[in-house]
Amino acid sequence: MRHHDTDALARVGKPGQGAEPFGKPRFAKAYSFALVTGVFFLLSWVGQFVFQYIAFSQEQQTHGQEAAFSDYFPQFAASTLENWQSEFLQLIWQAAGLALFYYWGSSQSKESDERIEAKLDALLAERGIDPGGSAQR
Repeated sequence: MRHHDTDALARVGKPGQGAEPFGKPRFAKAYSFALVTGVFFLLSWVGQFVFQYIAFSQEQQTHGQEAAFSDYFPQFAASTLENWQSEFLQLIWQAAGLALFYYWGSSQSKESDERIEAKLDALLAERGIDPGGSAQR
C-alpha cells in the first residue's frame, strides 16, 4: 500500500492556505488570454472610434458643416461591421472550416489509420514492447 502525503492532503480543501494543488485557478489566471485579448480589442475599437471621429470632423469642417455625433454613429457602425465582416468572418470560416474538414476526414487533414498504427508499432518495437500486447524482457 502506498503512503499518502498527509500534509498535502490536509491542505486540500482548506481555504486561505495558499494555492491548492488541485483547486480551480483564480479567474485572472484561468482567463488571462481572453482578458488580454478583450483589452486589446477594446483599445483598438476605442482607437478606431477616436481617429475615425477626427477624420469625420475634419471632413465636416472642410464642407463648412458642424460635426455631430448623430451623423457620425451610423458611419462608425458601418465601418466597424465592415471590418468585422472582412476580418472575423474570414477567421471564423478558417477555424470552423478546418475543424469541419478534419471531422469529415479530408485527405489533407487526417492521416490514415494504417499509417498511425504503423508508427505506433514502430515506436513500440523500438522500445522492446511487443505490439501484440505481451512485453519482451
